[in-house]
Amino acid sequence: MSRFIAFIERIYIFIRFDIWRITEQELTKTRRFFYRFVKTLILAVRGFAVDNLNLWASALTYSILFAIIPLFALIIAIAKGFGVEKLIEDSLQGTFIGQAYLIPTVMGFVDRYLKTTQAGIFIGIGIAVLFWSVMNFFRQVENAFNSIWQVKKSRSIIQQFTTYFSAILIIPLLIAFSSGISIFINTAVAQSFLYDVLSPILRFGIKFAPYIINWIVFTILYIVIPNTRVRFINAMIAGIVAGTAFQLFQFLYIHGQVYLSRYNVVYGSFAAIPLLLLWLQISCLIILLGAEISYASQNIQNYDYEVDTKNISTRYKDFLTLFITYIVVKQFENQKPALSSEQIAINYKLPIRLVNQILLKLVEVSVISEVFNNDSKIKTFQPSIDIYQLTVNLLFSKLDKHGAELFLTNKNDLLDSFWQKTLNIKLRSEEATTHILVKDI
Repeated sequence: MSRFIAFIERIYIFIRFDIWRITEQELTKTRRFFYRFVKTLILAVRGFAVDNLNLWASALTYSILFAIIPLFALIIAIAKGFGVEKLIEDSLQGTFIGQAYLIPTVMGFVDRYLKTTQAGIFIGIGIAVLFWSVMNFFRQVENAFNSIWQVKKSRSIIQQFTTYFSAILIIPLLIAFSSGISIFINTAVAQSFLYDVLSPILRFGIKFAPYIINWIVFTILYIVIPNTRVRFINAMIAGIVAGTAFQLFQFLYIHGQVYLSRYNVVYGSFAAIPLLLLWLQISCLIILLGAEISYASQNIQNYDYEVDTKNISTRYKDFLTLFITYIVVKQFENQKPALSSEQIAINYKLPIRLVNQILLKLVEVSVISEVFNNDSKIKTFQPSIDIYQLTVNLLFSKLDKHGAELFLTNKNDLLDSFWQKTLNIKLRSEEATTHILVKDI
């Protein structure tokens, strides 16, 4: 039993501390893949709790209920313009197969909604409500994704409008295009002498096609929606995981309907509503978990030495601040290209998260400045002070003085006099404070 407990403790220490102290440059390709997988899984699970995904999923479920009719109406209206509304309805029936019994009702609402927006005084109000409902839904989705990606600024209204409605315009065309290809392939194969050979492959392809479609759709979501640059490989990883989970959830939900039949006994025909809410809530959680995975896989390096970085001593942080300033100054003095935070972290094997924190602080105190490379548009750093005037004392003086001072409203005479006495003492200098007792200040 003691060995088992010791084994569990070693695993905990490895997951909590040791794995974050090993950078990718120190690993072979096989180990690198394994470590990335474990780190991504840990960060995604942790992000699930830290980012309150349950709360975001509830908010999105509420938004979807308001937006689902206007959103479907907009898609169907665009489809009618291209003459492919029947294909779109069939596709929606297949996509939301877990709620197949509600699709005819929803389509009835959509049809009446479109007729209402085309009639008399309601045409202007109806279209305005339609666009507002759809825009509000997508803004809620973007806010959820931006929260996961720690992006503070959303797109402008114009950017949101063009991005979201361009996507909505493309959806009917993609569905029609994919359906056309499917019909063409099936027709061509049926007339081919290879029909008997290819039919098992086609049957497998038809069963597997929903997974591929989900992978593509989810990958596009994770690239387009966050207001930041998401690398394709990271979005694709998340798209495959979330798309597969969504399809498996659909399968389990459909085959688990028999176990949910007790809702029909309690609620009667009203049972469709709590079941719909359950389906929407879990679907939103899957989508948001995929966003967590895309963020975690793209930002793994930001969590190297995470625990150590949070517990870093003031002295060691001052040392690293001075070292990074020295690197930036020497690059400038030797007329070499300015370095980015990633280059500094890789060249000197420093945690990228800590490097970014220090560089941000140095920019705030105007010791260094950000410069964008014209060719690659990568943010680099160079001195913003004459390097022949930038002393160590000036550097730490700027750091010490940065921020608010004398903001307390309940000051007293002792506090004021103590402040005046300590102004002339270099509190962090051993030479200046070696023989000064705190009681004698």
